Amino acid sequence: MTDDEVVESVRAAAQAGTLPPPATADAIADAEQIIGFRMPPLLRRLYSEVANGGFGPEDGVLGVRGGHPQGNFHDIAELYQDGPDPSGRVPAGLVLLYDWGCTIWSLVDFRDPAGAMWCNHQGELWLQGITLGEWLVGTSTGALTVDTLLDSEPVVERDQ
Repeated sequence: MTDDEVVESVRAAAQAGTLPPPATADAIADAEQIIGFRMPPLLRRLYSEVANGGFGPEDGVLGVRGGHPQGNFHDIAELYQDGPDPSGRVPAGLVLLYDWGCTIWSLVDFRDPAGAMWCNHQGELWLQGITLGEWLVGTSTGALTVDTLLDSEPVVERDQ
């Protein structure tokens, strides 16, 4: 699926529910400044054209400042700034995007324009082998669930 198709798919799903308005350019710029990396273009488009978070699986992904919170977490930059992993195993540029519960997180790689997706669970970190667009399509169709995440083989990034 192309980025345009993913944006349209998320937009169509968003119209069926209640989502926050799109993020402001300032909120996106502030998040990128705090994180120290530019957002993958697809995530930037989704935040600026569709909604400031709330789209995606179940509770929806976190937004940027002023957007969709998830549980006690208010936005991706605040969470990134607080530190996603006290052990230091999560490399800079991997941003917590969605909390599956039970200390299972999906992270998006801001270092990669395609938005490679990672999973973090109980101190283990692994590359999922899919992009943000594929992750969104998989979670919206039910093909990607927390169980499928945990069934994949952990592959730790070697050049930390």
